[in-house]
Amino acid sequence: MKRQNISSGAVWEDIVGYSRAVRVGNTIEVAGTTATNGDEVVGKGNPYEQAKYALQKIEKALAQAGASLSNVVRTRIYVTNISQWEEVGRAHGEFFKSIKPASTMVEVSALINPDLLVEIEATAILYADEKLINENATPYDEV
Repeated sequence: MKRQNISSGAVWEDIVGYSRAVRVGNTIEVAGTTATNGDEVVGKGNPYEQAKYALQKIEKALAQAGASLSNVVRTRIYVTNISQWEEVGRAHGEFFKSIKPASTMVEVSALINPDLLVEIEATAILYADEKLINENATPYDEV
């Protein structure tokens, strides 16, 4: 299978050796994404604005890989203060309200910059067709 690395141009990509996103076949993995624009932290002190900015960056990376938010099946959200979950969740809901990917939010002790409050990862899958494996499945059926 062909591998496509997607870069956001962040200085850390070459230093650390990672890509913003990687597409292999029909699967796209988006790396932990924060509210940084170059050296600037966007939305300092505001978890909602940081989550929103990170999700916009994820959306852009997905587009570069030939996907959209509707292809996202999983998100992982890391916050430095779990008591701010509602603000982060509100931003996530604005992007994924009708898509509803599987999602996890956990508190971490710190992110790479002390001004960062949230980091988000995503997994997307491109489908050859939009049919379910088992069209008669209920949410509790095995497919």
